[in-house]
Amino acid sequence: MAIPTFVDKVTLHVSGGSGGNGIASVHREKFKPLGGPDGGNGGHGGDVLLRVDAAVTTLIDFHHEPHRKGGNGAHGAGGHRNGGNGDSLTLHVPDGTVVRNDRGEFITDLIGPGTEVVIAPGGRGGLGNAALASAKRKAPGFALKGEAGEELTITLELKVVADIGLVGFPSAGKSSLIAALSRARPKIADYPFTTLVPNLGVVVAGGTTYTVADVPGLIEGASEGKGLGHDFLRHVERCAALVHVIDCATVEPGRDPLTDLDIIENELAQYGGLEDRVRIVALNKTDVPDAKEIAAFVRADLEARGLEVYDVSAASHAGLRELSFAMAEIVQSKRASTPVADVTRIILRPQAEAGVGREFTIDHEDGRWVIRGEKPMRWVRQTDFANDEAIGFLGDRLNRLGVEDHLIKLGAQAGDDIVIGDDEDAVVFDFAPDVTAGAEILGRRGEDNRLEPNDRRTNKQRREDLEATRLYEAEARVRREAESNAFEDADDDL
Repeated sequence: MAIPTFVDKVTLHVSGGSGGNGIASVHREKFKPLGGPDGGNGGHGGDVLLRVDAAVTTLIDFHHEPHRKGGNGAHGAGGHRNGGNGDSLTLHVPDGTVVRNDRGEFITDLIGPGTEVVIAPGGRGGLGNAALASAKRKAPGFALKGEAGEELTITLELKVVADIGLVGFPSAGKSSLIAALSRARPKIADYPFTTLVPNLGVVVAGGTTYTVADVPGLIEGASEGKGLGHDFLRHVERCAALVHVIDCATVEPGRDPLTDLDIIENELAQYGGLEDRVRIVALNKTDVPDAKEIAAFVRADLEARGLEVYDVSAASHAGLRELSFAMAEIVQSKRASTPVADVTRIILRPQAEAGVGREFTIDHEDGRWVIRGEKPMRWVRQTDFANDEAIGFLGDRLNRLGVEDHLIKLGAQAGDDIVIGDDEDAVVFDFAPDVTAGAEILGRRGEDNRLEPNDRRTNKQRREDLEATRLYEAEARVRREAESNAFEDADDDL
């Protein structure tokens, strides 16, 4: 099995790191067992970024490792200790990489060394109970969970950033021409399909410096899957002009310059999108006597089509100066007509439309009320449903957003199924307006009065709670001493 060395299109699965959970913790010290909330926040998950690196010319690394993930954030801890953020992951891609989603929709075009974009943001860390405390909620007995990082499948497609593209049959001399025009040194041999990767060379003509790329393996029937040409035509999509390199010394039956030109033009038309590119014809290998005669014979027909024609030889370098200056003139004209723009690309992520003047929508589907919207769905992901106080806090947030009032306005009745989200992770509630979750321990949804030093307990209740706390701590000390003695006895036996 052949191991590829050049890969210009890959499917990549990326996901940002998950945010760490916040923690619910209570400050404890001698004579002050319930000193208030001190739980820290969870760290944010690491992002996954794409960055253009001039030293990278292929997507081969992603071909071998198609799954990439940012680092997870650490959980918070007591004593107001926040969890550390997860490490971001930077993926280095070649200049000219186009990014699309799994539906083939364009996301961004990365052009210019150093250009970068956050392709999969990490999840936000959850808030600890210290951060959730406020003047109205002095003692929250819960914390928020961290959010999962964004996951998506993308396609990376490399389109070489070149000013001039060379097209033609295999062995027409495209690679040799690039080597003669520039300092590029592609592998060249005397047999078809010797070039399996696009070659790129830098040419200097007068005061203009530009790049030239070739398309390997373009033959008749490429649009039907023959050869390799259509796989590589994307590399000339950015070119200002296309140069037809025609082999005037071929001995293959049925081949002549005009037929070769028509076949290649037909394949370009089948590919599409290249109709507006300037065309130049380079009649190659004119150092061969018969080839020079053939070039002279077809020149008039080619010029009659409105094409600029140059007799060249990659072997003797004849005609290369004239060809290089002609290409430079086209490049200069293209650059002069193209406004200079900032190459930095920014991804815009449109939010789902939730309705005019509202951050959520409510639809009645299959007998259930389905709530959608970025905020409600994010709040659900942050909620610890094993904690009644956290559920109460979620209820307060939804109520402040206007969800409960809107449900009542739409005709929702107590006991109706309420669904937040529209996937396998959706959460289902029974609609119970004006019911406080965890009412037996809460003065307000999301607040535990047992942690509030200035609560409404009687002095007798405070003494009983303090005695219970001291008894628990005494029992814990006894257990620790017993465990320590057991370890010492085991050491003595050894």
